[in-house]
Amino acid sequence: MAVKPDHVFVVDDSADNCFLLQALLEDENYRVTTLSSGIELLNVVGEQLPDLILLDVMMPEMSGYEATRRIRERTNLPFIPILLVTAHERSNVVEGLDIGADDFIRKPFNADELLARVRALLRLKHSVDAEREMTQQRDDFVSRLTHDLRTPLVAANRMLTLVTEDTFGDIPSEAKGAITQTIRNNDHLLAMVNTLLEVYRYEAGRKETAIAPFNLKRLLEEVVGQLQPLAQEKHLDLKLEDGVNYQGDDRCYTLFGDRLELRRVILNLIDNALKFTDAGLVQVRFEKTPAADPTHWCIQVKDTGPGIPAAEQAEIFAWFRPGKHRRSGSGLGLHLSQRIIAAHGGTLTLTSEMGQGSTFVVNLPIQPTAEDTAFSMSNSR
Repeated sequence: MAVKPDHVFVVDDSADNCFLLQALLEDENYRVTTLSSGIELLNVVGEQLPDLILLDVMMPEMSGYEATRRIRERTNLPFIPILLVTAHERSNVVEGLDIGADDFIRKPFNADELLARVRALLRLKHSVDAEREMTQQRDDFVSRLTHDLRTPLVAANRMLTLVTEDTFGDIPSEAKGAITQTIRNNDHLLAMVNTLLEVYRYEAGRKETAIAPFNLKRLLEEVVGQLQPLAQEKHLDLKLEDGVNYQGDDRCYTLFGDRLELRRVILNLIDNALKFTDAGLVQVRFEKTPAADPTHWCIQVKDTGPGIPAAEQAEIFAWFRPGKHRRSGSGLGLHLSQRIIAAHGGTLTLTSEMGQGSTFVVNLPIQPTAEDTAFSMSNSR
């Protein structure tokens, strides 16, 4: 298969300079497009997607610095290396690199040096593209795998449930117990598959979010009520503390966000606290901060468990980094929770001390910011 030649944009208001650079690059079998201004570059760069841009710094109407800055602001563009070219000794190399250029060369340049810089930047481009392609292939594989796993798991559980209900005839009680345990195991595996799929959607920017006002207090009451049987089974005290304690209009408990996604986070944090706590309590407290002029909701999930070693705390939210505790899961739940909170413009943090328990703290803006709205729109396309 023939290798497609790299495509280089040469942008310079001087026709002579364009002709010289074009001749040098075409001699090296590059495909060259010449443009006469930064404005012309911005008009075509999204359509043709070059592999490299050679950009003159000093041009009328729009400098190379400004053109570079505007290209880097286009987050939808793939990585395109930019080599700034200038004839002025006073041109600011630091400024050019800070706004997103990848290299800098002064005129008059040595042809061999220029071509060497071009080759180096194209190697960087190919390396970044290859890494992005591998990441995309991995994400696509995860997406297909999780979709393919869900269907047989759900179908198997439905069939096993029919068996335990004696739909196909009487079965011994011992067999029913074994089948019931198998159903639980399948449910656990299905939950892991669903979490992995959600992580993939956030990582790939394909998650649909629905930002809308809802009552935070009712959500927390709902989740705590759902997990009370688990707490009672372990003889733990599961408490919900209202730091606002407002007896009037329920609108004071309003939070803007995706209720289902935030419910997933709260459920995961409380469930983890109950899982790792053998005695004492799990306390869920929510309040507005700061007290004088509140702008955020603060939700704390505190337990009296064994605590998390300092060495593990630094990576507790990383992808596939489960703790070393024997009850640790896949390491996806906290990573997904942090992604959800970050998508809402908030933070999820941890404080823990061995033997003293752990506290996970969620901070969420009461009102959605412009960035939150933009995120919601971009992820719902």
